[in-house]
Amino acid sequence: MSHRLRRKAHAPKWPSFTGTSHFVGISPKSKVSVYVDPTLGSPGLKNATDLLADADRVVAANEAIFGTPSQAVNVIIFGFPGDTPGSIITDGTGGADHNSCDFKQGGDIEVCASFGNSARVSALFEAELSECAMGGNLCGANTGEALSRWCAAVVGNDALADFATAPAWAQNGMPNYVSKTDGTDQNEISTGCGMAFLSWLQKLGSPLSRIAPAMVSLSTHGTLAQLYAKLTGGAQADAWPKFHAAATALPTIVSDDPFGAASIAPKPKMRAKGSRVGLKVLKAVAPRKARKR
Repeated sequence: MSHRLRRKAHAPKWPSFTGTSHFVGISPKSKVSVYVDPTLGSPGLKNATDLLADADRVVAANEAIFGTPSQAVNVIIFGFPGDTPGSIITDGTGGADHNSCDFKQGGDIEVCASFGNSARVSALFEAELSECAMGGNLCGANTGEALSRWCAAVVGNDALADFATAPAWAQNGMPNYVSKTDGTDQNEISTGCGMAFLSWLQKLGSPLSRIAPAMVSLSTHGTLAQLYAKLTGGAQADAWPKFHAAATALPTIVSDDPFGAASIAPKPKMRAKGSRVGLKVLKAVAPRKARKR
């Protein structure tokens, strides 16, 4: 007699989700276990099944960027709380989170549902998966934030274009976060500088698959100027003036890829219906980031 295979393990302890975790399945290569909040109904289940089908592609792309193997992770899709009591976000603008920038402590990932647009779910998943691949480096800094967003843009086919921060950096006078690193991942200005700088580096000939390992090796306190020197052989002191001159020469900055390195085209911005308490700074323009514990 044959018996249906059932998952016996308990659902993970998620960073914040406390509802019922409905197990959807494990990806064919056993790298990603997908769960969903059953109260989301068929639109949420569609997000989950689409992610399950796409998960191994995302993992393979992430491994190619960082040059390191991925470990097994869990991910749950649910409606992130909105600003209005009792409301939830189901268009992906709630972002994503996990507990730490490694697989051991950060492998239980939460992703906001995006009804009718599962590409955003895959992109949000990659944003957190890329942070796991950083191995504890770059956490809580604008450099790591920019890198994770670039990974999400490339792997997620720019499904999160409305999260762009480089335009905000340009509109605020292009302050120098190349020679210094901002010790937060919640400042859209410093993150935007990082996004534009990585666009520029790629335009100079350094692909993301070279940028990511180099940034990880420089660790959390490494600067983008050091990254420039490491990848190009140029002087650190030249990084900011050369980048700034290139950025100011552009007619306008309307996306996170102002130099067209990855052909990320600007798209209309979406406004979030809400975000969680304590993460208001990048509301509606940034994926939710890991809460370090």
